[in-house]
Amino acid sequence: MEDILLLETVERYLSGDMSAEEVVVFEDLRKKNADVDQMVVEHTYFLQGLDKYGVIKSFKHSLHEVEANLYNEGIFDAPKLTSKKMVVNFWNKYKRNMAVAASIAGFISLLTLGLMITYTKKYSNDHYVDLVKELIKTNTDVSKLKNNHVIRPVNEKPEPKVDFRGTGFLIDGKGYLVTNAHVISKMKNIYVENTKGQFFATATVYTDNNVDLAILKINDTAFKVITSLPYSIKKANSDLGEQFFTLGFPRDEIVYGEGYVSAKSGNDGDTTSYQLTVSANPGNSGGPVINSNGEIIGIITAKDSKADGVVYAAKSKNIFKLLDKLKKEDNRYELIKTPVNTNLKGLERTQQVKKMEEFVYMVVGN
Repeated sequence: MEDILLLETVERYLSGDMSAEEVVVFEDLRKKNADVDQMVVEHTYFLQGLDKYGVIKSFKHSLHEVEANLYNEGIFDAPKLTSKKMVVNFWNKYKRNMAVAASIAGFISLLTLGLMITYTKKYSNDHYVDLVKELIKTNTDVSKLKNNHVIRPVNEKPEPKVDFRGTGFLIDGKGYLVTNAHVISKMKNIYVENTKGQFFATATVYTDNNVDLAILKINDTAFKVITSLPYSIKKANSDLGEQFFTLGFPRDEIVYGEGYVSAKSGNDGDTTSYQLTVSANPGNSGGPVINSNGEIIGIITAKDSKADGVVYAAKSKNIFKLLDKLKKEDNRYELIKTPVNTNLKGLERTQQVKKMEEFVYMVVGN
């Protein structure tokens, strides 16, 4: 079994069946262990001999087929020979081929025997045990590398450590988002992840704990500016019973929900928010509430723990109030432009979701 394991490992290396990590580790083993390196060289010659024999055999078989086809098509007649003449003609015709085949067969036999004798003499039982132990250790190390180190494309950044999670969405294609203030309150390092699994470093621009909203800015060179957003943000209040859908990240993938406005005020009569009837879970916080016309009417802020299916959402007009305050404090943000037109109106719900989901992000941090 030890001989087989050693030879199988060499075979896998020469045939290219090893992974990139295994090749690196095995080549390092060859450098450190001359016996293993010698075994690879000898086995390479052995395999080359087999390949040469196979090529010659295939070529001769092709010649025989061509000759048979020429006879069958009547291009020339096959000579009629007596039994004795057939034997002599066969020998004269194929003696060179037979000699080559016999030579190759003899070479392979001798090489195989030589390899077996060499391996038997060169590698005592104790030596085999040491080599096999080293190979087993190598395989273990490779398994650890596979489990602990994910090979990523050169331009792909490692996933950040995540302690907290919520949802946010773009209000300006230059990288400005809105989420809940409580979502980022415990985050020192903030990132957003899109539906393609790309992470972007993000910073807080403005927060208002009274309405539980925050404005974030993606500060990452990998982020590409989006020229236009397909939805708009509603400035007026929504009507009682207005239908809507939500998108958010209560889990690692984006989740759809739908419901209706069940009250024009929020918890304890809060006029800055709505009461909604919709299913929501931790992680939905900061997610957009979108009506059938493709207008954002609110931002989910909290779930009522005392009532099933009752959720509160900050009214969308609060976004404009936050931006006004921000621009008065720092004129650098005068360039923030919220979308005013919607391209979602009149589309089926599935199409609205498809167009909308790439602008909704998971907000994560630690």
